[in-house]
Amino acid sequence: MNKLKLLASISLLTLGLISQSSFASAGGSVQWNAEGGEKSVAMTLAPDRANGIEIYEVCSACHLLEGWGRKDGTFPQLAGQSREVLIKQLADIRALNRDNPTMYPFALPESIGDEQALADVTAYIATLPMNPDNGKGPWNSLFPEFAQGEKLYKDNCTQCHGEHGEGMPEKFYPRIEGQHYAYMLRQFEWIRDGKRRNANPDMVKQIKGFSNKDMQMVINWVSRVKVDPKDLAPSADWQNPDYE
Repeated sequence: MNKLKLLASISLLTLGLISQSSFASAGGSVQWNAEGGEKSVAMTLAPDRANGIEIYEVCSACHLLEGWGRKDGTFPQLAGQSREVLIKQLADIRALNRDNPTMYPFALPESIGDEQALADVTAYIATLPMNPDNGKGPWNSLFPEFAQGEKLYKDNCTQCHGEHGEGMPEKFYPRIEGQHYAYMLRQFEWIRDGKRRNANPDMVKQIKGFSNKDMQMVINWVSRVKVDPKDLAPSADWQNPDYE
């Protein structure tokens, strides 16, 4: 398995300049959820769990073996995310439809494999229990900002992300409950300001009028939604037994 980490490191070093120049020249708009390509192929493939475990070790360099990312928002929590969303985002990054120079070399076929690899690793990630202690926003339920954030969410977000941020896998809408506050805040801002090219255009329209404070309040509320205990690890000290 260490060979996979070595391959990823080599990819990062040798493809870094290519990825930077590619992202700089990619530009332009992206059709949000076009059919075809790796996404459509990977969705049809039966996943191989053992291969998914092996491939995920590459991803764990940033997202951790548990799939929990970083509470400071540097890297998102992947654990518990739907397979559909994970496949779409990986395929978008590989096709340069989502700008992510840091992740790009790790996601390439040279590092993790073809469409079957996408099917395998995403199916595995989707089964991982979530961090019961995700990064949260600054306002608990005693603050007025908490209630204001809930209202903003109910008025603007439930149609796509569900009543409590559970997402809609069949439409490729991500699960956002349990995600780290700082990561969601950054992505929300990039989507609102047109910096994330693979964003759903319906969401861009929906949130374009949000102020920075609106953004902080709604993401604060989402970060504090109670996740179903069956989807959580038993404690924040849980370690992934697949890598013992």
